[in-house]
Amino acid sequence: MHHLQACRGTVCRAPTRRASQGLSPGDTITIMAYKDLREFIAKLEQSGQLHRVKIEVDPELEITEITDRVTKAGGPALLFEKVKGSNIPLLINAMGSYERMSMALGGRSLDEIAHEIEELTRPKPPKSFMDKLKFIPTLMKLSNFPPKMVSHAHCQEVVITDNPSLYKFPIIKCWPKDGGRFITLPAVFTKNPKTGTRNAGMYRLQVYDERTTGMHWHMHHDGARHYRMYREEGKRTEVAAALGGDPAITYAATAPMPPDIDEMMLAGLLRNHPVEMVKCKTIDMEVPADAEIVLEGYVEPAETRLEGPFGDHTGYYSLADQFPVFHITCITHRRNPIYPTTIVGQPPQEDYFMGKATERIFLPLLKLTIPEIVDFNMPMFGVFHNCVFVSIDKQYPFHAKKVMSSIWGMGQMMFSKIIVVVDKDVNVQNQDEVLWRMSNNIDPRRDIVFVDGPLDELDHACPIPKAGSKMGIDATRKWPSEGFTRDWPEDIVMTPEIKALVDKRWKEYGINL
Repeated sequence: MHHLQACRGTVCRAPTRRASQGLSPGDTITIMAYKDLREFIAKLEQSGQLHRVKIEVDPELEITEITDRVTKAGGPALLFEKVKGSNIPLLINAMGSYERMSMALGGRSLDEIAHEIEELTRPKPPKSFMDKLKFIPTLMKLSNFPPKMVSHAHCQEVVITDNPSLYKFPIIKCWPKDGGRFITLPAVFTKNPKTGTRNAGMYRLQVYDERTTGMHWHMHHDGARHYRMYREEGKRTEVAAALGGDPAITYAATAPMPPDIDEMMLAGLLRNHPVEMVKCKTIDMEVPADAEIVLEGYVEPAETRLEGPFGDHTGYYSLADQFPVFHITCITHRRNPIYPTTIVGQPPQEDYFMGKATERIFLPLLKLTIPEIVDFNMPMFGVFHNCVFVSIDKQYPFHAKKVMSSIWGMGQMMFSKIIVVVDKDVNVQNQDEVLWRMSNNIDPRRDIVFVDGPLDELDHACPIPKAGSKMGIDATRKWPSEGFTRDWPEDIVMTPEIKALVDKRWKEYGINL
């Protein structure tokens, strides 16, 4: 649940706030930093995007079946007010649509956020005195992103260090063959033992008992890297897991940030306001001050336990395996907390929309390294890491194969099992168009490349865990300089004049489509 995904440089194929609210390009968008999860819930309710379920429901499977139906039907966020076995309400599917994902990130469309990041990452060096004055707002904005420490916090209104228990929370069992109940939406905080740099990632926590959970750290992610560093020193890894707060904070924990870059800085950028952090009570860690619930504790250097199975985002159960164990020393929470959670499974689920946000937001950063990329799309059927469609501005022979190699060398993009590269005029957000080009434009022996390398830990088809083969498909037009000596055919396109004529006379034809 910590994966990379993204609409088009300036044309988003998904519904956006501008489109849904009829805004023109020149309109000003107000960026909304939610103080906490409650403000976001209020906004959802005000917008007709929240449904309150007032009858009692079972956290074991029933909530999953309800949510799965609602998400796949394009329905609202759900606030279950009476969950069997707990007096704490449960929020789910809060970011389970393009509109709610946009609302969660301050009310801007995903493309608007991407454009803002592009402006920040490509500032033009000031030349004249006036240029320097114009550059000041950009520098000031960048300086506002670091988190801000506070001494008192809502997340510590209740502090439990004497026999803290997870059983008070409405933790769900998602799918019938899951190994147990899982906390599925935590921002898990660790620190680099050498630099002290903080990391936030989203890793599921299987509940073993009142004070112990699994810690599902994939070996390629920063949390696992920190754990290995502590383990080499024979030391415990201190860990805090925060639930709730501004949804931008929750989203930031899923984002594929470079190593040793604090995800809370990204959250500050997205919400246009620093994230307030507070010191934990029993460990040397900071957590979002306005979270709903915080779990503090540690992971021993050599202790593991069987974790899983778990119905995962691939649509299959991830198999049980040995993972580190999280021991809880303290639970803090608000006086009347709300428990946020999510489910994953056969897409679409809420994580699909979170992944699409990453796809859009990180496109400018990907283009910084691979500037020939025009757009990319990780389609739903590829569950984030199994398939990538990429359009490029092809400049030289075998350019598509160079782009494939570059993508496989980019952080979590290394998990991309199939990469399809097309020309810049192809809309990669249109799945049928990409498949049409791929089916027609390739000679399999010439245009398909196979390489070996690391794969996602959840890939069940690779011959050995975490490694296997990958395929690149060059579906671009072939050039003479690439050895293609035949004429390449033109696309069939109607003339603009006839298109305009038919547009003008359409009502006359009496055809209803």
